[in-house]
Order: sequence, then structure tokens, then C-alpha cells
Amino acid sequence: MTGRAQDGLLFLARLLLAAALLPTGVARALNVSGFAVTLAATGLPSPNALATAAVIVQVFGPVALILGVLPRLSGLALAVFVGVMAVLLHPFWQFSGPSAVAERTLMLADFGLAGGFLIYAMTGPGRWSWQGWRQGARASAGAGKASAKAPATSSAAARGGSKPKRAPGRNPARAAA
Repeated sequence: MTGRAQDGLLFLARLLLAAALLPTGVARALNVSGFAVTLAATGLPSPNALATAAVIVQVFGPVALILGVLPRLSGLALAVFVGVMAVLLHPFWQFSGPSAVAERTLMLADFGLAGGFLIYAMTGPGRWSWQGWRQGARASAGAGKASAKAPATSSAAARGGSKPKRAPGRNPARAAA
């Protein structure tokens, strides 16, 4: 697969994963107290604080995912969040019949999302992201510095000069630290 196609598919995957959480996160942000009541029904302590924390993760996590910011941290955080919320909000073992099947299906779908977030954390966002842009900018800056230094080195060699040799076992970067 070409680099552009892979970067495009990674971007599409990030958009689809974010689409699974962001609308619900915005809806919960508009009604945090209602979400806190849902969490209180599960018997969790401090449902207001947990609801607020969950809303922050569920809104800012997908935004970080779309932009490709801190992929390891955001991917792992979203995977843990989705996994914990799946267990808390879809306890299929407490139901019977069609309700149990529906809750189990929702829990497994959430675990599938968690798997997607883990894959994102492992593979990274690709070049069509904030991280990809920064790496490209660093590479361009590094190439510019290297090409600026190259003529000075080659002109010194052309004049018959040579680079001074450093003492064996000494690393100038470590010696300065």
C-alpha cells in the first residue's frame, strides 16, 4: 500500500473511532447531572466527579484522536475508558432474555472500540496528523541544517583540512552534560 493511501486510511480510521465517542460525549457534556444519575444507579461512589471526568475524556479524547495528538497516551486512555464504561454500563450478567443479549452486544461493541484504540496507540496516527506534521517539520529542519553544514565540511576537506579527532571514548554531548 502506498504511503498516501495508508495515511488516508489511518485518518479515516481515526475519524470513525472518534465518531463512536464524540457525539455521546457532547450530549453528556450538555447533561452531566443526568449522566451522574446513570452512574449513581450503578452504585459508584462520587458519581458527579466520575461523570465530569468521563465527559472530559469522552470529549477531549476524540478531539486528540482526530488531530493525532499524543497517540499512545490518548489511545491507551480511550481504551481504558471504553473498557471500564462497558463493564459499568452494560452488566449483561444482571439481565435475562433479550435484555441480556442486548447488553452483552453493547459491551462487546465497546470492547471492539477499545481494541481499535489500542491499535491506534500502537500504530500511531500517520502523517496526516499533528504528530506527522511535527515529525515532517523536524525532518525538514534537520535536512536544512545538514545541507547548510555540508558545504563547510566539504570546503574544509577541499582545502586539505581535516576534522579534529576527539579522544576515544569521549562523547561531546555527554561531556557537556
